[in-house]
Amino acid sequence: MSKIVLYWHPMSSATPIACALTELGLPHERVKIDIRSGEQHRPDYLALNPNGKVPTLTVDGAPMFEALAIQLWLGETYGIERGLWPEAGTPERLQAMSWCTWAYVTYGTVLVRLQLATQGEEALRSEALAQAAHAGLDRLLGLLDERLARQPWMLGADYSLADLLVGSVLGYSAYLGAPVAAHAHVSDWLGRVQARPAMQIDA
Repeated sequence: MSKIVLYWHPMSSATPIACALTELGLPHERVKIDIRSGEQHRPDYLALNPNGKVPTLTVDGAPMFEALAIQLWLGETYGIERGLWPEAGTPERLQAMSWCTWAYVTYGTVLVRLQLATQGEEALRSEALAQAAHAGLDRLLGLLDERLARQPWMLGADYSLADLLVGSVLGYSAYLGAPVAAHAHVSDWLGRVQARPAMQIDA
C-alpha cells in the first residue's frame, strides 16, 4: 500500500480528510502544521502546497492539495472496495461527484459571503450582505432537504464518503450561522453523520 502522509491542523479544513482516512481505515502519518505560527508559509511546505494552506496529502512523496480533490481521490482509490464510494459508470457516481462539488463550490461560495459579512474585516461586514447570504444558504439547504426527504443518505440507502464530505461543509456552516436547523431532514441527517466514530477527531 502507498505511504500516505496528511499535513494538517486540528479544527481546520484538513479535519474532514483525517476523518475520511479514519473512516476508510487507511494507515497514514499525520504531520501537524501550526498555521497559527505560520508554518504553512515555510519554503519546504510551500514546495508541497503552493497555496500555503492545509490540508496537503502526499502519496509516496507526491503531493496533493485542495480538500475536495483529496476527498475525491480517496473515494475513487480506496472507497469503492470498502463500499464507501460508488463505482465508475454508475448513476450514484455521477451524483456523488455532483453533490460533493455542490458542497464545496455552490454552497461554499455563499458560505464565504456569510463569513465575510459577519466575521471578516470590519470594512467587509454588512448586515444586508449577511442577510442575503443567509437567504441564499436557506434556499440551497432546501434543495438538500428535498433530497434527504426521499432517502436516508446522500446516495440512497447507505452511508458513503459523500455524506462525510457534504456533512463536513454543512456542519461548519451551521457553526457560522447557516440555517441548518430550520431544515428537519438535513438536521437529522447531519446529526447521524456527525455521530459516526470516524468523525470524533479533535486533536
